Amino acid sequence: MVKKYKEGSIVLGTVTGIKDYGIFVKLDNEHSGLIHISEIGNHYIDDLNKYANLNELIRVKILEKSSNNLFKLSIKNVDYRITKRHGSKIIETPSGFNNLALHLDYWIDKELTTLKK
Repeated sequence: MVKKYKEGSIVLGTVTGIKDYGIFVKLDNEHSGLIHISEIGNHYIDDLNKYANLNELIRVKILEKSSNNLFKLSIKNVDYRITKRHGSKIIETPSGFNNLALHLDYWIDKELTTLKK
């Protein structure tokens, strides 16, 4: 069965290559495409390896169909990562929320006074 891909749709694909100019993605056995470096984000991109890994399954947006079942793809404004990377765990300080609790009454009184004016 041949899949029909529509421009503007978001589909799953597997990263098959990463070059300085873009990321190659395989959509299925017959379709693939390129996420050009300009379609990664709206900021300066220094290393595409920070945005994808080989064989990673990602979400991509189809921008345009080129020839021979090749697509222009994008991950701009797409939550493209399937698995989220977890950052480091936040370590609670021994004082916990005590420092906030010490100032809470003052902040509330100050805000109430401002609101009454």
